[in-house]
Amino acid sequence: MADITRSRIALALALATTLVCAQPASARTVYRCLRDGTTSLSTAPEPGSRCTAQTVADDAAKLPNLWGVNGVQSGAIYARMQDGAMVYGTRELPGSTRLMAFSVTPPDSPAHAGLGDVGAPQVAVQAATFSAAARANGIDDAWLRAIAHAESGMRADAVSPKGAQGMMQLMPQTAATYRVLDPFSATQSIRGGARYLGDLLRRFHGDRRLAAAAYNAGAGAVDRYGGVPPYAETQAYVDKVDALYLRYRQALGSANVGQVAHARS
Repeated sequence: MADITRSRIALALALATTLVCAQPASARTVYRCLRDGTTSLSTAPEPGSRCTAQTVADDAAKLPNLWGVNGVQSGAIYARMQDGAMVYGTRELPGSTRLMAFSVTPPDSPAHAGLGDVGAPQVAVQAATFSAAARANGIDDAWLRAIAHAESGMRADAVSPKGAQGMMQLMPQTAATYRVLDPFSATQSIRGGARYLGDLLRRFHGDRRLAAAAYNAGAGAVDRYGGVPPYAETQAYVDKVDALYLRYRQALGSANVGQVAHARS
């Protein structure tokens, strides 16, 4: 590999774009590829993966977070021939050659303000699963449902523009960490999301607003700013969760009162 190519890749890694094409260009396209709950970057679509393209200008004022998740990303750059052209990627595929290891911290990437609108609580959706998952992880049932509502509108098939999936809108790496094999299974998504939220609550000493902010923007961003990060969409998200939490508390309280009254009649 030419020295200039190595320099361009090393520079891109240092700047957290992580991957570049070998040829000089004013802009380059990088593919974010998902497979088996893992994320990789490549200069061409990976066979067998679901890939989305993103164009990055060489003179961009702010480099995007191509990984779609916050925190240090480590791995290796591989080269392979594909359709007669040299392709570089971060996944080891058949016929690839390892070029160099990397460890980078992408720029913070807030998730999204949520796909669900603040509306009437949907207490009947997966009621038993929410209750059991909340109890198992020591978190408030109403808050767990508020997060799911804010994230996806209680839709098990929801997919965000940044790649979050399922009812709890877990990123593939997070889903893999919390043993969610099928992100579009409502049961698995709720259980994985509840485990993740339980960990975040413990990390932030029971502060639900900080835990919600971390769920949206990453725990590292909350640590870095010492509170809810100054991202408009994260702040809107946290406020949305707060509003939904109150509504779910009221709705679940009313439902419980109704069940007790029915049992006594």
